[in-house]
Amino acid sequence: MKRKKVVVIGGGTGNFTVLSGLKKYDIDLSAIVSMADDGGSTGILRDEMGVLPPGDVRQCLIALSESSEELRDLFNYRFENGSLGGHNFGNLFLSALEKVAGSFEKAVEEAGRILCCKGRVLPVTYDEVVLQADLGNGKTIKGQVNIDKAGMYKYPLKRLFIEPKAKVNPKAEKAIKEADLIVVAPGSLYSSLLPNLLVEGVPKALQETKAKILYICNLVNKPHETAGYTVCDYVMELEKAGGRKIDYVLYNTKKPRNKVLEKYIKQNELLVGECRASSNYKIIEGDILKDAVSSQKKGDLMNRSFIRHDSEKLTSAIIKILEK
Repeated sequence: MKRKKVVVIGGGTGNFTVLSGLKKYDIDLSAIVSMADDGGSTGILRDEMGVLPPGDVRQCLIALSESSEELRDLFNYRFENGSLGGHNFGNLFLSALEKVAGSFEKAVEEAGRILCCKGRVLPVTYDEVVLQADLGNGKTIKGQVNIDKAGMYKYPLKRLFIEPKAKVNPKAEKAIKEADLIVVAPGSLYSSLLPNLLVEGVPKALQETKAKILYICNLVNKPHETAGYTVCDYVMELEKAGGRKIDYVLYNTKKPRNKVLEKYIKQNELLVGECRASSNYKIIEGDILKDAVSSQKKGDLMNRSFIRHDSEKLTSAIIKILEK
């Protein structure tokens, strides 16, 4: 029997959560990854070494890896002190391998073999891009990190774009067109998810594929990016950029523990609101929340979310949709 083809589109952490569960099933799995990241260790390597951003790719490689736990931990290891403080070993490894192999494409493929990945990691483009936002008021913001902090929700006439224009990775385009199901992973809407859809060729592939599209809705809104957004707001932006409708939306209905929720409320990170407006997509509600609270790893200088989707719960829901 021919294996079903599943494509997961997103950034780093969201893709990691989805891929970690899906790799346990007998499916043909591909991860399409944003190449707009310019923060933390990744941003420093881009600036100092002139390499393509390794961070989100690294997370996907680790998620798909079936190698030893020690090797996965090594690729995830983050230096705490000295000149390498804040850098991740996997990021350094991929950047060095890009130089040795002669291209980022070969580096990712070789890293996939070393980590015994069950599935493929496909950067959405191999062109070097800078994410930008025209706020519609005469002001333009450059860079993924800056856009993440810009308060995008405040600007009704905003327009997100990448410069220079980039062409889709042909293997990513082919994966989209041949997929049975496309999963848009949870992640920062303007700085992680939409950059994938801004690459030339991606919207056309999404419009031509026969695959259904499932969006896994974020748990909380980012205060400087999507404050006050409902499910409908996320879907509207994704459909506008992708040029086609979302078929299914997974939406969490289980609330985090009060102490955790209070911490988020203090930071104005509120739960994504429900949307009862008429829509073309089917919303699937339920408990897809991870019971344990994630912790910040030593040496990690980035702001992270500590309530996460549960990988196994997500996978169960995805497989049910795939088998329909």
